[in-house]
Amino acid sequence: MKERESLGSRLGFILLSAGCAIGIGNVWRFPYMVGENGGGLFVIVYVLFLLILGVPILTMEYAMGRSSRLSILPAIKKLEPKGTKWHIFGYFAIAGNYLLLMFYSVVSGWILRYFVLSVTGAFVGADSDSIALSFQNMMGSPLTLILFMAITMVITITVTSMGLQSGVEKITKVMMIALFVIMIGLGVRSLTLPGATEGVRFYLMPNAENVRKVGLGNVLYAALNQSFFTLSIGMGSMEIFGSYIKRERSLVGEAVLVAGLDTFVAIVAGLITIPACFAYGVEPDKGPSLIFLTLPNIFASMPGGRFLGSMFFLFMYFAALSTMIGVFENDVSFSIDLLGKDRKKAALFAGVIITIGSIPCALGFNVLSFIEPLKAGNTIMDLEDFLVSNLILPIGSLITCLFCTMKFGWGFDNYIDEVNQGVGVKMSVGLKWYFKIVLPIVLLFLTAYGIISYFIPA
Repeated sequence: MKERESLGSRLGFILLSAGCAIGIGNVWRFPYMVGENGGGLFVIVYVLFLLILGVPILTMEYAMGRSSRLSILPAIKKLEPKGTKWHIFGYFAIAGNYLLLMFYSVVSGWILRYFVLSVTGAFVGADSDSIALSFQNMMGSPLTLILFMAITMVITITVTSMGLQSGVEKITKVMMIALFVIMIGLGVRSLTLPGATEGVRFYLMPNAENVRKVGLGNVLYAALNQSFFTLSIGMGSMEIFGSYIKRERSLVGEAVLVAGLDTFVAIVAGLITIPACFAYGVEPDKGPSLIFLTLPNIFASMPGGRFLGSMFFLFMYFAALSTMIGVFENDVSFSIDLLGKDRKKAALFAGVIITIGSIPCALGFNVLSFIEPLKAGNTIMDLEDFLVSNLILPIGSLITCLFCTMKFGWGFDNYIDEVNQGVGVKMSVGLKWYFKIVLPIVLLFLTAYGIISYFIPA
């Protein structure tokens, strides 16, 4: 049997894992959620939930990967007791990793398109109507959406086919370091804008009035929800990186480091966007409109806005591309582990499937916009996002938790032995009751609430 590839350094493992976790949601979702849910209070609760919910599940994925040295489906087959059927979930995990990239590649293409527009000066001196028209023209053009999605896929396939160390690890390290440098530079510039202080106050100061308005229960749920989804856990996306590392360090400290980097990016993203919005008197609206409508208006009227706007969209694209490469590495590994393909063929095989599979999502905003799955106003992307975010991720995390703690699964003793191998922070055996009882109940609640609230909003 061919020897398992491994990462060349601990830094590579940390940055690759963080790159997979850090995505578009950190930039356009987290800042708005902080501001609307009580500022600093939300951040404190979010970090607490991240430590008691996100990090434990992340260590479980890492432990399964490191113990088995395989991707998610063959890993479960190797670790499960004979005669059990835990591995059935592995097929859904594979589907989730493919499906995620079928809409993530399209959104990544939007950002690449805006980077090109910004670099070429398309937004210089533009008014809000022409910027809105740029977004409408992009969304209405099947050719534009498919072209920039395909470019993103070609980059992802090329990087991954170059090898784990010489391609995925090396390029992700450079990209993530560049991302941090650009972020810090943009953050400093945003904080020096006139009126930025008000934005920082809105963003990070605890706001009792906002908490009362939103409701403490909603604030707690929003923090719980964000802490869970930010790490991309539940479908083996992070498990794969565990399979590439040695037993030199315990997994708790590594998981905390990755979660810390993910949180750092999310918070600094808010320090870039929210103060800038306040400085220019615009509402820090949520979702894509903040990135594609509000911020280009700000950059258009800001001294040096063309350069700053280009840097912002480059930072956004690095965040998106790091997730693309991290998740795609799973898809490549599936083909290597299950079909025996070499890395280049595996990358091409997975890449062709995802590229073709991404086309319906791109067409869902124009040619196929008449298709409204699940509920009125939905697009094909909304359906794909619902399947991954509301079903596969939370249910997968619940199954992972049960598998790693129950006697008829891999078992808590095996999990704890693997997690605590190596130097570093250890997971306490005294937490067994928490892992076996509390965590599954919380995950069950997240799953049920996420599905119900999608169709019956509060």
